[in-house]
Amino acid sequence: MVKTFIGWIWRKLWWAWYLAIILVVCYTRECLRKKAIWDVVAVFMDSLTPKFYIALTATSSFISALIMILEWIYFQKYGVSFIEQFSLNYISPWIGGGNDNNQQVPECKVWRNPLGLFRGAEYSRYFNCTKREPLTFYDMNLSAQDHQAFFICDADNGKPDYEIMQAAWRERVPAARVKAAHLALEKNSECVTALIMLAEEEAPTMLKVEKILRKALKLAEANYKKTQKSHHLDSKIEMQHRRDLNVLIYIKRRIAMCCRKLRKLKEAVKMFRDLSKEMPPIMNILNVHENLIEVLLETQSYADVQSVLAKYDDINLPKSAVICYTSALLKIRVIADKYNVGNTLKKGLSQAEEVALEAIHRAVEFNPHVPKYLLEMKSYIFPPEHILKRGDSEAVAYAFFHLAHWKRIKGALTVLNVTWEGAFNQIPYPLEKGYLFHPYPTCTELADRELLPTYHKVSVFPKKDLPFFIHFTAGLSSFSALLALLIYLHPQFTGNLVYIVGMWIIVPVNYCLDRLETMLPNNVMDILSNI
Repeated sequence: MVKTFIGWIWRKLWWAWYLAIILVVCYTRECLRKKAIWDVVAVFMDSLTPKFYIALTATSSFISALIMILEWIYFQKYGVSFIEQFSLNYISPWIGGGNDNNQQVPECKVWRNPLGLFRGAEYSRYFNCTKREPLTFYDMNLSAQDHQAFFICDADNGKPDYEIMQAAWRERVPAARVKAAHLALEKNSECVTALIMLAEEEAPTMLKVEKILRKALKLAEANYKKTQKSHHLDSKIEMQHRRDLNVLIYIKRRIAMCCRKLRKLKEAVKMFRDLSKEMPPIMNILNVHENLIEVLLETQSYADVQSVLAKYDDINLPKSAVICYTSALLKIRVIADKYNVGNTLKKGLSQAEEVALEAIHRAVEFNPHVPKYLLEMKSYIFPPEHILKRGDSEAVAYAFFHLAHWKRIKGALTVLNVTWEGAFNQIPYPLEKGYLFHPYPTCTELADRELLPTYHKVSVFPKKDLPFFIHFTAGLSSFSALLALLIYLHPQFTGNLVYIVGMWIIVPVNYCLDRLETMLPNNVMDILSNI
């Protein structure tokens, strides 16, 4: 009831507060003008020594600096002001503030990283060397959900090995997952999903990963053929058949990625081409065409890369950093060896240079975080297992695998270096609309902070201005520290200066009070009491 009453007063009778203040000032104006009161105040102020003012201003400066530092740390970690968030979440509701600012930021859709690494052979080795966790809990939880969707179906109920694996995919501790996979193999030596888990999380090298996955591939093919003959006869067999197809495609894709890492490039290209022809729903999640583009770039088959881009770089299909920046790379390749900034300024852009420049601007507008990683202006880390399109996580994943392709083309990074910043002149600000794409989403920073580890400084676009309270506390701290120093060095001069400034403030107030006296009668309080 109190909360509702306060909110009603704040929303409906806000003018009453100002009226009350005016009436109090009018009622006490005679008291304020009595010289005896000011004489008492003057005697009290004169009794205070400069040491008191030094202590007062120094304490104020210290407290303001402490608040500013804490605000800065909170802003760097979460991207918002703590004081502002506290006011909006806890104080504003009590005084009837609107709830618009309390609305949850819309969740951005995250995608499985097509070039994801192997936990046992790559992520674990990174952790053993650096003692830094490369994956966040949020990222691993998303992977667990993916694995349950890929490898679990209701038809597995009653099968001990698959029931063990159902719990294993949800297990948080890596050692417990591996232990469960071995237990499932003891129950059934042909449990395909257990072999997948061992290949992903226990195998220490890529050779061992490939060996386990090829064994799992034979079993997966046998299971798929077994359910293919009768999947239309029973709903449970139909579910099992879809699961077996997902398992088969997943294994083939990971084997192709092993071949890519082991430099078996021709075999990897063939497997990725075959997979890109598949049409089941899981293919919409895996984005195998991005794996194919990366392998073709490694083989320097640029004509084949262009043919793949022609198929997937369509206006109706979702874009990615791989598509946009690879398209820009191929266009830069045509002009990279002859490009010269001085000649361009004198003679103007050629048609090929205009096409390349437009492709760079298009790529930068889609994901503005990538150029700093490609130009090594910012260090990147191991990519997460999930990425946010147009976010910093996608930029990290792209640069991790594609920086070598840019370096291989002589002059490509030079062209990017002198042209990429010009793209921001074409992007409207604030970002209500885009130039070539939809407006840049505002939720990317929060999602990237969940996907990327804490030791990585998340790239933010557009760069946020410092909150008001950081500026305010910085100014207050600086002013009070300067005042303390002046009082310590020149107490008489500082006192006179403060007196002059105080008079500048008091004179307008006295003028307003005098004007108010001419407008209101002297017995205004008696009149109001009679009413």
